Amino acid sequence: MTEEEQIEVEQQEVVERKSPSAAIIHDAILQEGESELARPTSALFWSGLAAGMSMGFSMIAEGLLMAYLPDEHWRPLVASFGYSMGFLIVILGRQQLFTENTLTPILPLLHRKKVATIGNVLRLWGIVLVANLLGALLVGFVAARTTAFEPQVQQAFVEMGHQAMEPAFGTLLLRSIFAGWLIALMVWVLPFAEIARVWVIIFITYLVGIGHFGHVIAGSVEVFTLAFMGEASWSAALGGFIAPALLGNVIGGVTLVAAFNHAQTIAGSDNKDEEKGKEKHSA
Repeated sequence: MTEEEQIEVEQQEVVERKSPSAAIIHDAILQEGESELARPTSALFWSGLAAGMSMGFSMIAEGLLMAYLPDEHWRPLVASFGYSMGFLIVILGRQQLFTENTLTPILPLLHRKKVATIGNVLRLWGIVLVANLLGALLVGFVAARTTAFEPQVQQAFVEMGHQAMEPAFGTLLLRSIFAGWLIALMVWVLPFAEIARVWVIIFITYLVGIGHFGHVIAGSVEVFTLAFMGEASWSAALGGFIAPALLGNVIGGVTLVAAFNHAQTIAGSDNKDEEKGKEKHSA
C-alpha cells in the first residue's frame, strides 16, 4: 500500500468514527417527521392504539417488581427499571407515541410555516393522543376490573396511581416539562445510537420514572386504573393529571428540544453560507 493510499484509508476511518453533526441528526429526524405526516389517519390511529396499550407494560412491569421485591428503601431504585418496558416495546416496535410526536412532526412545521402543515401536525397529534389514551384506558380497565393480576400487584398499581396524582398542578406541570424534554432528547439521539439504542431508551426512561416526571400516556394508565378501582374520581384523573402532564410534555418536547435544536442547526447553516459567501467574494 502506497503512502497516499494509507492516508486515504486513515481519512476514511476518521470520517467513519466521527460523531454525526447536529445538522445530520436534524435532517434524519426531519425526514422521519415528513414520513409520519404523510401517514393516513387510519394507520396513525391503530398504531397509536397499540402504543397506548403497550405503554401499559410500564405500569405492569413496575407494579410486579414493587409487589415482589422486599419493602426496603432501595426498592424504588430497582422497580423503576420496569417503567422502561413500555417505552422499549413502543419505540423498538415503531408504534406511535404522542410524546415522540412533540419532536418529529414539529421540524417539518418549522421548515414550512404554512396553514396546511399546521393542520397536518394537529391532525397527527389529535389522532395519536386520543388513540394512546384509549389504549391506556383499556389496559387500566383490565388491570382494575379483572383477575388478571394478584391482589398485591393491584395494590401496587393503586400506590403508583396515588403517587402520580399526589403533586399539585404546578408541580406536576414542571415535572412533565422535564419528561417531555427527556423523551424528545431521546428521540433526537436515537437515529445514530446504533447498538446502544436499547440502553439509551432504558436509561432515559428510567430517569423519567425514578424522578416521577409526569408522562401523559404512561401516567394515564396508572390514573385510569385508579379511577376504575374507585380510588380517584374521573375528573381528578383528567384535570389533576392528564391536563398538566399533557401541557408539560408539549412544552418540554416542542420548546426545549425541537425549537432549540432546530435553531442551532439553522444558525450553523447560516454561518456556513456566510463563510462560503466570504470565500467567493475574496476569490
